[in-house]
Amino acid sequence: MATIKDVAALAGISYTTVSHVVNKTRPVSEEVRLKVEAAINSLDYVPSAVARSLKAKTTATIGLLVPNSLNPYFAELARGIEDYCERNGYCVILCNSDDNPDKQRSYLRVLLEKRIDGLIVASAGGDSGLAQGLAGVRTPMVIVDRGLEGLDADLVRIDHEYGAYLATRHLLELGHRDIASIGGPAHTSVAQMRLAGYCRALKEAGVEVPSERMLESDFTSTGGYNAAAILLEKNPPSAIFAGNDMIGIGVLRAAAERNIRVPSELSVIGFDDIQMSRYVYPALTTVGQSILQLGEMAAEVLLRRIATPELATDQRIVTPSIVMRESTAPLAGVFDQYR
Repeated sequence: MATIKDVAALAGISYTTVSHVVNKTRPVSEEVRLKVEAAINSLDYVPSAVARSLKAKTTATIGLLVPNSLNPYFAELARGIEDYCERNGYCVILCNSDDNPDKQRSYLRVLLEKRIDGLIVASAGGDSGLAQGLAGVRTPMVIVDRGLEGLDADLVRIDHEYGAYLATRHLLELGHRDIASIGGPAHTSVAQMRLAGYCRALKEAGVEVPSERMLESDFTSTGGYNAAAILLEKNPPSAIFAGNDMIGIGVLRAAAERNIRVPSELSVIGFDDIQMSRYVYPALTTVGQSILQLGEMAAEVLLRRIATPELATDQRIVTPSIVMRESTAPLAGVFDQYR
């Protein structure tokens, strides 16, 4: 691999002059600049990002830590973050923690060692020490999707409780009363807030749901499928609120295998509005907001923090809305009131 000294030798000038051309740290003549550029092209020279960052005290690099890169939600979120950063001259290093707090902490240490300019964290949840560890980090950061209790940092997330409330109220307005819930891991704040919204809507409607109708799962289609298999085995509910779209997709599969027609016999609503939810059959009614825009918002907040560290903490709670598709319908026997 060519070095800066190789470029200098080919161009017939000093390597410090080559450095000035590459880093634009001092004006040089047009003739010298052209010689340097010709030598760089001839040798396929790639400037050292490490050396340049030491001089500039910036790496133009953002670290992004997500809990599960296989989940389309985080893939879409990462894309929004990457798009915004690329347009503004930053590259993104993506680290996937696999919902493992130990792996999460390990990647966090690696990212900080690389002297990133900023950090975006989507917490794996269940890690009581993460907030404490991040509290001592001087690198600008934004927490996205799942808040961290006790950490004073910029935050961008959906209003999880209100979204679940909207989803459940939608089912109630369709005449459903036997509404089951399949949520995410109970130790995560997202699952807790979404369960709270579900319970609030039922309480307002005077509907009591037995505890066996509220199942804990994980935020995957496999988890949704397995939980739905339990709910649909005997005396199935008329509707299911899925804690995210991946759970909802698993529910659709479990219902199809049992010849339970959606939505005429079972209504299903998800949460997040991932792109995949548009293309399953039937298309999944869900609650959400543009995930790409959420990612762009997180990146925007972070770059503003990098540029102006003294700004007050920015907390952005995005209000979701119902995305009507084909997986929900009025309860059989109450169609007349919707004509």
